[in-house]
Amino acid sequence: MRMATGRWVSGEDFFNREDDLVILKQLVGEHNHVLLTGQRRMGKTSVVQELGRQLMEEDWLMFFCDVEGATRPEDVIAELAAATQPVRPISSRVVSRMKRFFGKNVEEISALDFRIKVRAGLDEQNWRRHGEQLFRDCAAQSKRVLLAIDELPVFLKRLLNRDPERGAHRVDEFLSWLRGAVQTLGRRAPVLLISGSIGLQPLVRQLGLSDRINHLYSYRLQPWDRPTSIRCLERLAQGPGMRLQAGVAEEVYNLLGLGVPHHIQSFFARLRDFAAVRQQDHVTVQDVRTVYRTQLLGPSGQIDLAHYESRLREALQSSDYEIALRILAESAIQGVFSHHAQNELARQLPLTVADKVDRITGVLDVLEHDGYLVSGEAGHEFSFQLLKDWFAARFKGHYTPLDDPRS
Repeated sequence: MRMATGRWVSGEDFFNREDDLVILKQLVGEHNHVLLTGQRRMGKTSVVQELGRQLMEEDWLMFFCDVEGATRPEDVIAELAAATQPVRPISSRVVSRMKRFFGKNVEEISALDFRIKVRAGLDEQNWRRHGEQLFRDCAAQSKRVLLAIDELPVFLKRLLNRDPERGAHRVDEFLSWLRGAVQTLGRRAPVLLISGSIGLQPLVRQLGLSDRINHLYSYRLQPWDRPTSIRCLERLAQGPGMRLQAGVAEEVYNLLGLGVPHHIQSFFARLRDFAAVRQQDHVTVQDVRTVYRTQLLGPSGQIDLAHYESRLREALQSSDYEIALRILAESAIQGVFSHHAQNELARQLPLTVADKVDRITGVLDVLEHDGYLVSGEAGHEFSFQLLKDWFAARFKGHYTPLDDPRS
């Protein structure tokens, strides 16, 4: 098993999602359109790619489309068309419908140029028609088709923010179109598998559009448990022949507080480099604590953790993002965002009483869905210790807790 940080994995490097794959294959095989959810860095893209690989071995077609960079529906349709380019019957039909944008040597065109030329032929009036035809082209194939659309929620959030007056209408329009496009084709339609690093469900709830995704079966990837996380670390250590002293794998899990696959891989990578610099062939428990403090929470670990903040900024409006940071700071420093703290935060917000409740509730919905906080009897708290320690280090010293009289 090779170490992998920052990339999706498949084949022999894929670890411990066999049960999830069995369930997802059954859902997809029964023609259920799936919304794959889970908190950040849980390996959703790796699961999608491995599912596609296994299905292709069973004579499916799988098209993977990342729409994170899309700003308009036309961009999404162009990305979908580019994903299908390797299948000649589909791409030939696309070219025949848009032939004035393609040259004579279509066979030699690259995937990038294909997408660019398709995008040139799309506008606000025709993207629906071309998109529906693309779905019909997929339905016409002799093989069953899985169409995986990654980062769709990021695109929808960008669509919402680009046009404050009509953004909600545009999101509604796109989701209604997508649902209609697959439902019209019935069981001949390509099976959709939608995923993303921000939550789709909180977004549509906020906009009152939950029924626009009621054709999607929601399946959530859970963190690895303690035994699985420890087995992963031990497998990783076998590759470079590095010896983990007693208690090392357990301490890694204790410090992280949650089995997030990406961060287990990242922690191991830093331990391996730490040992290599010191010309050690082993890692001790003290090494684990040192690397956690100086690297995961230090300057070199900021890129990994800043991702959580940037995705949160994308998921929320600016005013709600400020509320989220106050909730996270309170949870990190006080250990819990208590009911009393929630009331105090509402008191401080310059909004009407109804708006205060809705805004805080909406932000907590996003923070729970995306795995920042979990709800308990005392209030909301972090389950991921690394993230808690990072926010605590960031705000400690210049944050007044909400239950402090000075607030």
